[in-house]
Amino acid sequence: MEILGTSLRVCVDDLDAAVGVYERLTGERAVRSRRGGVSVAAVGAFLLMSGDEAELELLRKVTATIAVKDVDEAHRTLTEVGAHILAGPLPTPGRNLLALHPDGTIFEYVDGGVPGAR
Repeated sequence: MEILGTSLRVCVDDLDAAVGVYERLTGERAVRSRRGGVSVAAVGAFLLMSGDEAELELLRKVTATIAVKDVDEAHRTLTEVGAHILAGPLPTPGRNLLALHPDGTIFEYVDGGVPGAR
């Protein structure tokens, strides 16, 4: 499985205020999207999320977003090492899956061409 990069996940109360801070820190412009009741802004290596508290509760359990070359290959490799696939692969902008690693951590794996997943 080829890992292309990672994004750090940060849940915030005020997305607009946080975007300004992270744009200044990284020198990059935010790429915004929405998924269900959650607004998302990818800024450099950061994935900022704000919105529905019930949805954020689940998102807080995901340690990081990992961009991979091939989500299907990631699925096979994760299964081989004993990870439990919680969801996916699912269509998003690109495709993603959620995996519970044998050590108990949860990671999101996404197609590498998705903004904010580096």
